[in-house]
Amino acid sequence: MASGRRRPRFDGAAWARRLVSLSALMLFSVLSPAAADDESGIDTSRYYNYQNMTELLRGLAAAHGSLARLFSIGQSVEKRSLWVMEISTTPPGLPSPGKPKFKYVGNMHGDETVSRQVLLYLIQYLLRGRDPRVDRLLDATDIYILPSMNPDGFERSVEGDCSGEQGGRNNARNKDLNRSFSDQFEPVDVDGADVPEVVAMEKWIKENKFVVSGNLHGGSVVASYPYDDSIIHKEIGYYSKSPDDEVFKYLAKSYASKHPVMKTGTPHCANDTPEETFKDGITNGAEWYDVSGGMQDYNYLQGDCFEIVLELSCCKYPPASELSKEWDNNRDSLLTLMEKVHIGVAGFVTDAVLGSGIPNAIIVVADIDHNITTGNFGDFHRLLVPGTYNITVVAQGYMPETIFNIEVVESPVTQCNFTLQPLGAADNHTVETTTTVVTSTAENIGTQNLSEDERQSKAFEPENFRHHNYADMEILLRKYATEYRAITRLYTVGKSVKQKNLYVMEISDNPGRHEMGEPEFKYIGNMHGNEVVGRELLLNLIEYLCHNFGTDPEVTNLVTKTRIHIMPSMNPDGYEIAKEGDMNGMVGRNNSNNFDLNRNFPDQFFQITDPQQPETLAVMDWLNKTPFVLSANLHGGSLVVNYPYDDDADGIIVYSKSPDDAIFRQLSLAFAKENSPMFEGHPCKTIYPSEYFAQGITNGANWYNVPGGMQDWNYLHTNCFEVTIELGCYKFPYAKDLPKYWKQNKKSLLQFIKQVHHGVKGFVLDATNGKGIYNATISVAEVSHPLRSAKDGDYWRLLVPGVYKITVSARGYIPMTRNVTVVEAAVEVNFTLSRVTDEYVISHDPVLTNSSAEPGKEFEKLIKSLSSEEGLKHLILSAPVDLSLYRYHDYKDLSEALRGLHNNYPAITKLRSLGQSTEVRQIWALEISNKPGAKELAKPKIKFVAGVHGNAPVGTELLLAFAEFLCIHYGKNQAITKLIEETKIVIVPSVNPDGREIAQEGQCISKVGMTNVHGKDLDTDFIVENEKTLKYLATVYSNNHPKMYLGHPGCPNNTDESIPGGVVRGAQWHGHMYSMKDFSVTYGHCPEITVYTVCCNFPHAKELSAIWHDNKKSLLSMLVEVHKGLRGKVTDKAGNPIPRANIILNEGVKILTSEAGYFHVLLAPGSHDVDALAEGYQHQRKQVTVSSFEAATSLVIVVEVDNKLFGLPRELVVTAAGTNWYYDAVVLVAYGATMSAIIVTACIVWCVCSIKSNHQKDGFHRLRQHRDEYEDEIRMMSMGSKKSLLSSEFQDETESDEDTLYVNKH
Repeated sequence: MASGRRRPRFDGAAWARRLVSLSALMLFSVLSPAAADDESGIDTSRYYNYQNMTELLRGLAAAHGSLARLFSIGQSVEKRSLWVMEISTTPPGLPSPGKPKFKYVGNMHGDETVSRQVLLYLIQYLLRGRDPRVDRLLDATDIYILPSMNPDGFERSVEGDCSGEQGGRNNARNKDLNRSFSDQFEPVDVDGADVPEVVAMEKWIKENKFVVSGNLHGGSVVASYPYDDSIIHKEIGYYSKSPDDEVFKYLAKSYASKHPVMKTGTPHCANDTPEETFKDGITNGAEWYDVSGGMQDYNYLQGDCFEIVLELSCCKYPPASELSKEWDNNRDSLLTLMEKVHIGVAGFVTDAVLGSGIPNAIIVVADIDHNITTGNFGDFHRLLVPGTYNITVVAQGYMPETIFNIEVVESPVTQCNFTLQPLGAADNHTVETTTTVVTSTAENIGTQNLSEDERQSKAFEPENFRHHNYADMEILLRKYATEYRAITRLYTVGKSVKQKNLYVMEISDNPGRHEMGEPEFKYIGNMHGNEVVGRELLLNLIEYLCHNFGTDPEVTNLVTKTRIHIMPSMNPDGYEIAKEGDMNGMVGRNNSNNFDLNRNFPDQFFQITDPQQPETLAVMDWLNKTPFVLSANLHGGSLVVNYPYDDDADGIIVYSKSPDDAIFRQLSLAFAKENSPMFEGHPCKTIYPSEYFAQGITNGANWYNVPGGMQDWNYLHTNCFEVTIELGCYKFPYAKDLPKYWKQNKKSLLQFIKQVHHGVKGFVLDATNGKGIYNATISVAEVSHPLRSAKDGDYWRLLVPGVYKITVSARGYIPMTRNVTVVEAAVEVNFTLSRVTDEYVISHDPVLTNSSAEPGKEFEKLIKSLSSEEGLKHLILSAPVDLSLYRYHDYKDLSEALRGLHNNYPAITKLRSLGQSTEVRQIWALEISNKPGAKELAKPKIKFVAGVHGNAPVGTELLLAFAEFLCIHYGKNQAITKLIEETKIVIVPSVNPDGREIAQEGQCISKVGMTNVHGKDLDTDFIVENEKTLKYLATVYSNNHPKMYLGHPGCPNNTDESIPGGVVRGAQWHGHMYSMKDFSVTYGHCPEITVYTVCCNFPHAKELSAIWHDNKKSLLSMLVEVHKGLRGKVTDKAGNPIPRANIILNEGVKILTSEAGYFHVLLAPGSHDVDALAEGYQHQRKQVTVSSFEAATSLVIVVEVDNKLFGLPRELVVTAAGTNWYYDAVVLVAYGATMSAIIVTACIVWCVCSIKSNHQKDGFHRLRQHRDEYEDEIRMMSMGSKKSLLSSEFQDETESDEDTLYVNKH
C-alpha cells in the first residue's frame, strides 16, 4: 500500500538495498551528460525548484501566447504562487461554451515529485509538439495544468528520499493537503488559515465546470478512484462505491492500460506486501485504504468533476536520472485520460422562447444517483460509459424534459440538446436533438389545459392509508428517499428522549443544499404524540409529491421553486403510547419526560421554567441553521388555523396582535378556504357546540393562552412565519377515516406551500463586488419586525398586497430605502448597498461640519458638540454600521474575534494577554489607539472590563461590538477617529473565561459559571471618596440610555422597583463587601460605576442586538467624559515639571503628578479647590470650575521653592472626605418583562480611574497603589484569586501615568 495518499510502512532492509542502487544511479546522473527528449527538446535531466519552475512557465506562456495563459489560483503558506497553465486553441482566458474543461494537479504532497516534473514536461509537449493527436486534443478541450499544489513542501524535500522519511509531504503548517478537504462522511477539523492551498483549490473547483481531473501522486503505481472513504471508515478492504462507479473504473483503466508498469497490477514497490496487487492496475480508494478529506471525492461531490488519483512511481522523490523513464512511462497515459473527457453525453439546455442557454439546470440520469448542472451558457458534459440512458433536465421556472433511450457509444461523445418550456408558456412543443426527436408525453402537455379538479384527478394519489408506528414510518421514509433520490434527502435534526430520530424529508430539485433565491418551507407534525392526523397527512404528502414530480405541473412547479422540508413526527415517543380511537385524551400527548413540547419554547411574556427537552432543542437548532420563510405546525383536537401571538402579557383571552397580523391572517385563510368544513367555522359541534371561528381562523391568544408555544418562537427568533393548524376533532382517528382527511386537506396543504412565494424577495448585494451580503436587516416601515438576509444575500419578506417603504441596512454599508408595490405574486426587489465612505460620513455628521484651524481647539469643540443634547445622537446617526449581535462567543470564538480585530486593524490595535485563568485560558486585553503600544503621557486612558461573572456574558458581547464599532469607523467617521486619536482605549472582555465556559445561554438566575473554578466570586475577591463625581458619571450613562433614566427596571422578580433617575448608591441597593469597585475607588483612586444592562443573567442571543442598540450611546458617552474634568501640570518658576507632587482635591482625594508633572482627574461639574504640595516647594491652592459640556479644564500650577523650613515641605493637614460609596446605574427595561431574575444581574461595571498613587507603575487595573501595605492580600493568587491580574504580576508597560478612565464589565 505504498502511496502518496498515506505514508507507507517503512521496511528498512528493503530500502537499504534500494538506496544502494539509487546511489549508483545518482552518481551516474552526475557523471552523464544531460538527457533530453529528442523529439520536442524537453530537458528531463533535472528537477525544477520553485524559481526554476516559475521562470520556465513564464517563458512558455510568453512564447506561446496564442495557446497558453499562466495564472495563479492562490498562494501557499509561504506565499508561493500556485501556478496554473491554461492551454487551448480558444483564446486563453475567454469562455468557450461547449468545450469541456480538463485539469491535472500535481505535487499535492511536496515530496512526491515525479508528478510535478511530468506535468511540466506535458505542458512543454502540448505547446511545442507537432503531434496531430495533440492538435485534435487542443481544438476540442480546454486544458488546465497545476504542476505543484504544495511548492512549500517540495522545497523541504530531499532528492533520493523514496519513502518520505526526510519530510516535505505536508505543507508549511504541517498539514496533509489530501486530508483537508470537506468530507461527506465526517467533519474535517482543519483551519482554513492553515491550508490556504486547499482553500484556493476548493474555490477554483467550485468556480469552474471541470469535467475530468487527474490528481498525480507517488509512492506506488496504480490508478485509484472514488470513493476514498466510507461511512464505516474501515481501514482497508471496504469497497465504497460511488453512483458513477462504472465511469470511474473506465477512466482509471484508460490511464493504467497505457502505463507499462501500472497495467500489470504488480508494481513491486519495496515496501509492498506480497499479496498487494491491483487488478488491471486500478483500485477503489477506500478498498485500498480509507482516506477522509481527500480531494478526489470533493471534486466529484462538490464540483461535478470526475477525478481519479494516479500513483506514478514507487519512489516518491527518485534521482533526476529516473525522470526521463517516468516521462516515457506516463506520456501516453496522460494524453489518453485527457481524451476521455469526450465520452458520454454533451449538449446545451436552452430556453424555448428566448433561445438562450439556461445555467444551473440539473441533468438527471435515470438510475444514477448523481446529478450535474449546466454551465453559464447552458452547456453540459455528462460522462457515461457506453449504454442506453434516459436523461431528464430540470430547471427552476421551466417544465422538466426527458429524452428516452439515448444511445451512448465509447467515442465520440453523444450530442443531446434540451429545449425547456417556461412554466405557463405555450402548449405543445418538441425537443430536438441530433440523435432523436422526442415529443413530450400527451399526459404532460394535456394537463396544462385542464381545470384544477380535472388536473388533480389525473394526479397520482396515495394508496396505502394506515397508521404508521415509528418503525413503519422509518421504513416508508427510507423507501421514498431511495426511490426518488433525484428530489429527496432524508435527514435527522436530532433525537427524542428515547433516542428515536427526528426525521425530516427534504423534497427539492436540488436536495442537500440551499439554492440562492429559492425559499425554504417546512411542515411539522405530531408535536403532541396522540395528535396523529398531521403525521399521516405529511407521509401522504411526501408520497404525493414524489410520485407526481415531473408529470403534474403543480407539483413540479412547487418542487422546483421551493425547498420543502417535512418532519412527520416531532414526538415519536409520545406516539408509541397513544391509542387509536382517542378523541380528546392526553395519553401520549407529552414526550417521554412528560413535558408538553408546545409549552417548552422560550416565551416573550413568561419565563418558561420547565427544562428544555431534546426535541425542543433539536428543532430550535434546526431553525437557527436553515433560513425558513414559512411553516405550519399540524395538530389535532379542533378544526381551525391558529396564528400569532399565542399568548399575551397578562395571560388572559384577548386578541394578541403581532406586527404582521395582516399577512398571518392571509396565510391562515389560504389554508382554511381550501378545507370546506374548516372554513365554515363550526369545527366540533358535538364536543364544543358553541365554538365558532370566522372563516376557520383565529388569533391564538384570542382562543386560549399558550405560553412557550413553537409558532411564536419561530416568528420572534427566526425569519420564519409559522401558524398552527388543527386538523380535526379526533386526535387519533381510526385508520379507516384517514382517506377522508387526505381528501379534505390535500388542496390546503399544497396551497399553503404556495404562500411562500408571496410578498417581496430578492438579494442584498455589495456594490463593489456584486456578492451577497449576509445578515443584512430588511425593515418595512410601520411593521415592527425586521428580518435578516441569508448567507447568499437572498431574502424573502412575506407581505399582503400594498405599497411599502422597505429599508435594507448592513454593517459597513450605507442603508438603502425603496418604495415597493406588492401584488399577489412575489415581486423581486434587489438592494445593492455601497460601502460607507468618508464623503458619506462627513455629509451626515453635523458635529463636524465646522472645523478649526487649531487642532486643540477643534477637539475641544468636538467634545462640546458631543456633550450637547443631540450630540451623541447625531454621532450615532453618522455611523451607520449594523453590528448585528446574533450569537455569544465562547472562549475560542472570543480569542478568534479579538485576533480578527487586531489582524484587520493592526494600525490602531494591540492585543496582549494579561495572564491566564486557573484553567490556563488567556485574559485578553485589546488596546485601541492611533499609536497602540506607545507610551503617550498626555493622553487619558479609558479601560473597559467585562466578564467578572462568567454566567453574565452580556458585557463581553457589548465590548466586542463596541471594539468593532470603533475600529470600523476609524478613518471613516471624523468624530470617532478623533476620539481614538486622543484616547488610549483598553478593552478586557472576559476576566472569568473559565466560568463563562460552563455557563448556559437562557439561564437567567442560574449561578453556574458565576465564580471561577475554585468557587471564588471575583467581585468579592478584592480588598476594600469622591461621591459627587461617581454619581455624576452614573447619571451620564443613565441619561444616554433609552430606558435606564426612567427608573423603572420592570424585572419580573421586582416589577414595582423604582430607582429615581436610574441611579442608586450600591450599598443602598445590593451591598456586598470587598467588591472590585470599592477596591478601585479606595486604593486605585479609580471611581467605578456598575451598569446593569438586562434583567436576565444570560439572555438568549437573539436579544443581544437590542441590548447593544440601547447601550451604544451610553458607551460612547464614557469616551467623551474621559476628556472632561481637570487636566493640569505642576512646574517650578523655570517651567521644569515637578514629578510626584501631591494634588489634593476639595481637601479629600489625593493624586500624584506623573514624571512629566502632569495630572488628569475627573470631577463632577461645579467649583473645586485644588491644592498642590511638593517636597521643597510652597503649598499652592487654586480654584477651578468644571463644566459638563466642555473639555477638561486646563490648569498650570507654578510652585516656588520653600526655604522657610530648611527646604522641608510645609505640612498640610487635610481631613479626608472619603465615603466608600459607589453608584450603580441600572437598566430599567432592557426587555421589559421578558427577563426574570431573583436579582437584577448581568452587570457591566464601569470604573472611572482618575489618577494614580506614587506606588503605582503601569499596573493595568490601577491596583498597585499601597502595594506595600497590602502585599499579603495581593499574593493570595494561590487560592484561586484573580488578584495577580490586578497587581504587579501582569504589568502593562505601555501605559502612561495619565490613565484617566477605566471601565469594568461583568
